[in-house]
Amino acid sequence: MNNEERAKLRTLLNYWIEHNNEHSQEFREWADKAKAFGEAKAGEEMVQAAQEMNKASKFLSQALRRLEE
Repeated sequence: MNNEERAKLRTLLNYWIEHNNEHSQEFREWADKAKAFGEAKAGEEMVQAAQEMNKASKFLSQALRRLEE
């Protein structure tokens, strides 16, 4: 991987991490709304999706750190 590709990958990783975090927050907000509508199970599943999105971001962050070493 050349320096240009490495820089692009770092940019993409930062973008993906931020994007995932935004989605995770949005999932949680809508999960609360679903629960308020009486859709507790759907809300719980949305919270699980948010948690999985956070896990993905954690792995992406680890990859980014490795590239920056």
